[in-house]
Amino acid sequence: MPLRAALAVLCVLACAGAMAQATGTPPERQRELVRMVRQDCGSCHGMHLTGGLGPPLTTAALAEKPVPSMAATIFHGRPGTPMPPWRTFVTEAEALWIAEQLASGFPPWPPRPQP
Repeated sequence: MPLRAALAVLCVLACAGAMAQATGTPPERQRELVRMVRQDCGSCHGMHLTGGLGPPLTTAALAEKPVPSMAATIFHGRPGTPMPPWRTFVTEAEALWIAEQLASGFPPWPPRPQP
């Protein structure tokens, strides 16, 4: 992707991220997204996101990756690799939410009860 296009994507994702933080991802949608990542992404990245066909998506493995870049990969995929775009299933703001969750330690599925 040319630099200008990459910068445009990052700008759009930053705006989407600001909107997501302002409006928040509703708890029900968060649960759907967690399930999607654990089930669908887990089919390539491992059910515990520790790697498989795709690389691990653990906090340690993603420590040096910028969150906006991860969100762009989720939303647009990676041409020439098995990583598909998920834009049919998530919004840009949701892709950013997923990337933020991956960076901070992805929630379990099924969700653990709150104490």
